[in-house]
Amino acid sequence: MIDVSHTSLHRLPDQIHPNLRLVFVGTAASTRSAELGHYYAHPGNRFWRAIHEAGITPRRYQPGEFAALIELGIGFTDLSKSGAGMDHQIATETIDVAGFRAKIEKYRPRTIAFTSKKAASLFYGRPSRGILLGRQPRGGSWPETFVLSSPSGAASGHWTLEPWHELAKWIAA
Repeated sequence: MIDVSHTSLHRLPDQIHPNLRLVFVGTAASTRSAELGHYYAHPGNRFWRAIHEAGITPRRYQPGEFAALIELGIGFTDLSKSGAGMDHQIATETIDVAGFRAKIEKYRPRTIAFTSKKAASLFYGRPSRGILLGRQPRGGSWPETFVLSSPSGAASGHWTLEPWHELAKWIAA
């Protein structure tokens, strides 16, 4: 069964169900994504291009097609389901790491991928500068975890497709 919450101005629906091969995890919806109800919807966001170029998807999907990725074993969630905007605009009190952990423990995906160092830093509780891109050390029964370079146009100066390629190789194995 798919857990899909209702979309409002400041919320994207989770797209997650048991045993997915991959769940992408953002900090929160961008303002544009919240308005449209689609993940990574801003025209300057590289997400959809990156997952295709890295080989994660067989074609380039559009933001409005995010629900179709469930058929590929790919889901979506965010650490903040009530905030929207750029990472620095998200109120700390809307970040729900415990709720995110509970979702992952309930649905048990094979792999999770944070789509920014900021999202990973909030999860790990340490500064972004201490977070390395790529595959992370594994902890117990927690799924394999990757940190990807942010596909946001606002993070262009730090963009690299390399960790996305590393993720694609892992999930294809």
